Amino acid sequence: MNLPTFLGGVHPPEGKALTEHKAIEILRPQTPCEFVYPLSQHIGAPCSPLVKKGDSVLAGQKIADTEAFVSAPIFSAVSGTVKDVAPRMTVAGSIEPCIIIESDGKYTPAPSLLDELGHKPEPSEYVKLIRSAGIVGLGGACFPTHVKLSPPKDKPIHWVIVNAAECEPYLSCDNRLMIESPDEIIRGLGYVLEIFPDAKGVIAVENNKPEAIATLTERNKNSKITVMPHKVKYPQGAEKMLIWSVTGQEVPLVPALPADVGCIVLNTRTTWQICKAIEEGSPLTERVISVTGDAVNEPKNLQVPLGLCVKELVNACGGFSDEPVKIIAGGPMMGLAMRSIDVPVVKGTSGILALTKKTAYTAEESSCIRCGKCIEGCPMHLNPTLLDHAVRRRDYGTFEANNGMNCIECGCCSYNCPASRYLTQSCKEGKVSVAAARRKAAAEAKKKAEQKAEAK
Repeated sequence: MNLPTFLGGVHPPEGKALTEHKAIEILRPQTPCEFVYPLSQHIGAPCSPLVKKGDSVLAGQKIADTEAFVSAPIFSAVSGTVKDVAPRMTVAGSIEPCIIIESDGKYTPAPSLLDELGHKPEPSEYVKLIRSAGIVGLGGACFPTHVKLSPPKDKPIHWVIVNAAECEPYLSCDNRLMIESPDEIIRGLGYVLEIFPDAKGVIAVENNKPEAIATLTERNKNSKITVMPHKVKYPQGAEKMLIWSVTGQEVPLVPALPADVGCIVLNTRTTWQICKAIEEGSPLTERVISVTGDAVNEPKNLQVPLGLCVKELVNACGGFSDEPVKIIAGGPMMGLAMRSIDVPVVKGTSGILALTKKTAYTAEESSCIRCGKCIEGCPMHLNPTLLDHAVRRRDYGTFEANNGMNCIECGCCSYNCPASRYLTQSCKEGKVSVAAARRKAAAEAKKKAEQKAEAK
């Protein structure tokens, strides 16, 4: 059978056998402990705290928010007392303002969002409720979901795609969610289709998840929803790749968005969370995480409250069986290397991957041999070696002119490179530098315009 896929990509070792057959276990500490909530857990404006030191909070209570459209509120997963509002290290290694809560171990619930609404939500109220629940893309990007569900009126939506590919090696949290909670995922997609009644729904799953495909297909009774198996290839779960393989449409280059081709793409857990928000008024306070890797004593899929220390997840898996040389938040291709495990779980934490020296081995970088394998693997059809050379020369004009800003940082070029060139890292640096230069130019233009207006 010819399964849908995209051009380019690579086939890294899957590593999913460590957790793909491990049922989700609930980890919810019953003794008092510290929970930490960074004020920026999403793309967009950071939140401002709504609580202060000494305040009592309930599980499911909103503790931070902002009036900015591109943002999402943050909720406490526990009941307890606000210990402080202070800088703490995050998963990314940066020091950011955080709300620190000392839990009481009781999880006393706050009123649900439906209690505040006062009635069963109508489709016209779904987007507002999703925003109120603090739902973001839970595949890692953390783009606020209500923004995705609010496309411009001149961009009709024809497809709503659930990104259930989970192409990142080692991770299996979405796979287990599809097997164990298929009805919530299907109903969540159904609610989104009520917002866009002219759209079709597709749940796109890579073919290495036969149990998930069979379960979703059996449980699906919605004629507007199709479960679509896909070829196993990384990065099949990248938004643009998935849209191409499902619809045959190519999303234009940056700054174009999926809505420009009539598509909305949602993560599996995000769709599940939409169901919980609409049916139960539950805000986003927990998520499923794969704790895995050959350095973990007993790899597991854990449902954990946000704000819990990553070290607690590792301890719940029996600690480390061997000294890890690298610990990654996420998967090995697009995840972030962690400086410490004394950091909190946040909305975008899909996995904790601990690797031994044998598994994490990387050869020394050598000179480019111009073999073209980076070009062959790039799903965005860029020339990574040209972009790499431009960044090393700090020639960001050449980087930008050759569409470097369209790099999705998937890691295919670095994985394919026989010379072990740091191609992905160069593209990341180039994108950051170009973005910084654009911001500087915009600020200078704004300042000049203000000065010119004052002179008049």
